[in-house]
Amino acid sequence: MADVGGIAADRLRSFIERIERLEEEKAALAADVREIYAEAKSVGFDPKIMRQVIKLRKLDTAELQEQDALLDTYKHALGME
Repeated sequence: MADVGGIAADRLRSFIERIERLEEEKAALAADVREIYAEAKSVGFDPKIMRQVIKLRKLDTAELQEQDALLDTYKHALGME
């Protein structure tokens, strides 16, 4: 392992290459997700609403209830209900 300026170059290169591979995989997955949204849109689903549903599904019940209550409070304060 060659040290350059006190840095283990081989080890650093290994980390960088692993990160680069993962970034490539992440980009490929993002493209796949975009394709699924486009497919859903082509059959009549609203991708914006689908994204909101996915975001909500990630929340636990207590967080979801808290967000719903806060949203209702804000809407009421703005005369939207």
